[in-house]
Amino acid sequence: MPNLANNRKRASVKVLVALSGGVDSSVATALLKKQGYSVEAAYMRCWSSGPYCSTEKDQADAARVAAQLGIPFHVFDFENEYKEKVIGYFFAESERGRTPNPDVMCNQEIKFGLFLKKAIQLGFDYIATGHYARIKKDIDGNHLLAGLDSNKDQSLEQYHLLAGADPEKDQSYFLYRLGQDQLSRTFFPIGDLTKQEVRKIASDLNLPTANKPDSTGICFVGPAKVKDFLSQNIKYKHGNVVSTEGKVLGRHSGLPFYTIGQREGIGISASIPHYVTEKNIKTNTLVVAPLGHEALFKRKFIAADINWIEGKEPNYPFEAEIKLRYRAQNVKAQFKKVNGSIEVLLENPQRAITPGQAAVIYKGEEVLGGAVIDKTLN
Repeated sequence: MPNLANNRKRASVKVLVALSGGVDSSVATALLKKQGYSVEAAYMRCWSSGPYCSTEKDQADAARVAAQLGIPFHVFDFENEYKEKVIGYFFAESERGRTPNPDVMCNQEIKFGLFLKKAIQLGFDYIATGHYARIKKDIDGNHLLAGLDSNKDQSLEQYHLLAGADPEKDQSYFLYRLGQDQLSRTFFPIGDLTKQEVRKIASDLNLPTANKPDSTGICFVGPAKVKDFLSQNIKYKHGNVVSTEGKVLGRHSGLPFYTIGQREGIGISASIPHYVTEKNIKTNTLVVAPLGHEALFKRKFIAADINWIEGKEPNYPFEAEIKLRYRAQNVKAQFKKVNGSIEVLLENPQRAITPGQAAVIYKGEEVLGGAVIDKTLN
């Protein structure tokens, strides 16, 4: 027999879903509506120029989904803020010779920043997105009814970010900068599902986005060629490609256009493949080495700009696992505090540790927090 009390409580809970026009957020919206929540949807306009931009089509698809589900639909214009806080960051870090992750910044500043703030201003209790991640609450573990069935002190509640159930689609890596305020007001309705299950639900419901391909490229911008995108917006200059011994092997077209570990497009002629090991800003040189060279592998690095999801630091030193790039395997590591940053010692040397990228710390399937890779150490 259905729990009518829970159904009534859910009907009084207002949820604003970030409906992107893709299949994941479409299914997230449909599931929340089916579960009885008071659901509305909103599309975020963050980029409207360039050959890869799909804003108009995505907004139209989002509107079609909302209409089919019979829910109110909003459009928020965050383009100026997105250009300043996300793309501006992307350009600035690239000019420094680093390889930034704009998706992480987009989640922090836009989806769980501006969008959440706007939702609260409009009187919503929660936001929801189509991320493949999960949230668990300490008190009863039932996040979807958090605060609805319990009279316990809300200050005692602790929210935990967990990896998505589908290891192929898990997006917790991009969410490490969230904290208790964001997690306590967020639903991830598809976090327990696989991509195949999401597609099937969309097909069963005959949603207009059921067969829409997954989005790729830079968050909101689309599948832009990064080199082309950067070259039109930042300063750069050509320089030498050199071996680890300093021998000139060729010319590079600008350090921002390369990343550590890159093989393709280096622009040298060699009998064996070479990979980028370093971008030396002071000398404007791109350092390369053949696969297997010790310069490609590092065991120790410094990470800065730390965020702990629990809101407080762990006791140093400690051991946990770390993910050094999206889809990489987690690696065991030791952590200690050094002058406001963290020093990470990996159990085994890893290839292409890249300054500017996120280093996300896990304990099992839980994300403890993370930081930005600053520099590698010998």
